Formats: sequence, C-alpha cells, structure tokens
Amino acid sequence: MTEEDIIRALEQVHHPGHGDKNIVELGYVAKVTIATAGGNAETADSGNAETGADGIPQITLAFPGRRDPLAEYLIGSARAAVIRTTGVEPRIETVVKEAPKKNTLEFDNSRIEQVGKIICIASGKGGVGKSTVAVNLAVALAKAGYRVGLADADIYGPSIPVMTGTEGLSPQAIEEDGREWILPIEKFGVKWMSVGYFAQRGQALIWRGPMACNALKQMILQVAWGPLDFLLIDLPPGTGDIHISLVQDIPVNGAVIVTTPQTVALADVEKSVAMFRNQSIGKPIYGLVENMSWFTPEELPDNKYYIFGRDGGVKMASRLGLPLLGQVPIVQSVREAGDAGKPVALSDRPDGQAFHDLAARLVAAAEE
Repeated sequence: MTEEDIIRALEQVHHPGHGDKNIVELGYVAKVTIATAGGNAETADSGNAETGADGIPQITLAFPGRRDPLAEYLIGSARAAVIRTTGVEPRIETVVKEAPKKNTLEFDNSRIEQVGKIICIASGKGGVGKSTVAVNLAVALAKAGYRVGLADADIYGPSIPVMTGTEGLSPQAIEEDGREWILPIEKFGVKWMSVGYFAQRGQALIWRGPMACNALKQMILQVAWGPLDFLLIDLPPGTGDIHISLVQDIPVNGAVIVTTPQTVALADVEKSVAMFRNQSIGKPIYGLVENMSWFTPEELPDNKYYIFGRDGGVKMASRLGLPLLGQVPIVQSVREAGDAGKPVALSDRPDGQAFHDLAARLVAAAEE
C-alpha cells in the first residue's frame, strides 16, 4: 500500500454538486499520511504523503469556509473507497479552509419552516414494505393536491431512487445567503431526496452511528424543500440511534407505523410505538398501516388468501389504542410498479385506491 494507492482510491469519490468532479480535483484532499515499511517519512500537501506512526492511512479533507452540504456523504465515501482499495480503514479528519477547524456540524431549521407537517414512516422490522407504503403515500397525497416531499432516511438501504425511477439522477447544489443547499429531485409531483442519489449502484455506505445521523440531518435540513404541506421521512427499520437523533433534533409532528399481520412483525411494532411514546420523545402516532394483509391473484380479483395471518395489525392497533389507517393487500401490480419506478398510486385502479384511501385517512388524523 502506497500513498498513490490512497490518492487513486480518493479519485473514485465524485462530488455530484460539482459536475461530478472527484474530491482530489476539487482540492478537498489536503493531506494523506501513511506508514512505510522502513518508517521513513515524506510530507507534502494535496496528494503527497507523510509517514504515519501506526501504519493506518490518515487523510485530511479540507472543505470551504461554507460547510459543504454533502460533507458527510463525501467523508463516508472516502472511507469506503479506501477500504475497498486497500482493505484498511483510514482515519479521516476535516478542516475548514480559511476558518478554524469545526468538530460539530451546524444545522438550522430555516428550510423546513415552510413545511406544514413532518411525518415519519416507521416500522419495527425490515421487510414489511415500509418504503413501498411511503412512496405510494407520497404520490397519493400529491395526486390529492397537496405539496409533498419525501426524505429517504434509510441510509444503509436506500430504495427510493429505484422505486421512483430516479436512479442515476444527481441533485444539484445552489447557494443562497452565503450557504449551499441541495435541490431535491422532482417527479410525480413529489420532491424526493435520498442518499441513494449520491452513492454508486452497489456501493456499501460504511458509516458509524454519529456519521450516519449527521448525513441524515443533511438529507433533511440542508435541502431546499420550498413550501410543503407534508414532508414524509422514510425511516430505517428498528429503534436505534438514528431514529432517536432524528425525532429529537428535527421538529417531527408525528409518525405512521407499518407492519404485516404475522406475529414476528407485530412483536416489533410495540418497540416502535414505545419509542415514539417515550417521555423523552413524545411524538403522536397517527395510526398503523397493515401491509400485505392478504394476497389477491390478478386473475381472481375477488379472492383473498391470508398467507401472513388474518387481521393481526387490526388487533394490534386496537390493543395499543391506535387508529388503523388502512390494510394494503399483496397484489402483483404493486410489486411490478415499484420495480419499474412507477408507483401504483399513480393509477386510479383498485390496486392504487388503497393508497388514496390511506392518504385521506392520514390527512384527517394529522389535522385532528
């Protein structure tokens, strides 16, 4: 492993907001430090190397005086690129050009002050179709005439770009009042933002908890959303530090919990409900959505097969004192529409009507 290996790895990290130039071209790589076998040291800036004491690559990234809105993404991508190339996790520090080094990120809520309601779409476990519900709910709200945005907070498994047919698009950055803001992708009348727009297909985001939390906040607070009636946040499954950081640092109005009828999913619903009801969080839950309630074959539209059990979500909602916002069946067209990047809620067919009904019930619950 040489300093050239590290630089070549960093040249794989492109900045979507600067014509896809890499961070070496942009001068973001201020210093690379790496140990040599003989322990000799060579020092230089912007791509040369200085010997480290412990054999671990050490990288200094220098950002402009204004905090780059994609800083956390670039830091995580730099770490991942070096690991892929060398198999060694580097130490990365950041400095601000012509300004004192900052150890913390500064966010403000100015861009979400024009948002009417911020609603989290959550689930206790993965695989319950939470993102499918979130995307189709956003589209259904837009079709009903509301101004809608959706932030994909599932940073380890972002699926919004694929499900909306926006994969491969790169959000641009604008400067206003001396700060840079990310412009969301607009399609189907909805404004979309996802970390998936900044990662190459198949790229694993190797981020620890604090970095993931900061990246998530950037995906929400440094986006030029404009006036919105609803901003939906598609949370990752579970009840970890990302969820807690989000609901404590962002003015979330409430949450919707998605589950499937089977017992293993319902057991985790209680954890999500308990998190939002915890005294330190205290966010209202607008209701429960039971997804995959039954299977209906396309050729037998009147038949219902309860392959995951019957009314498990209905009973759970009643036991927890939550409204049941809707039951969404398993229909082949829903899966096909998601894979094709054309949400089924775009249609007025029966398979899309379930999401239109869900949207209407959510609006009523949020206005109470």
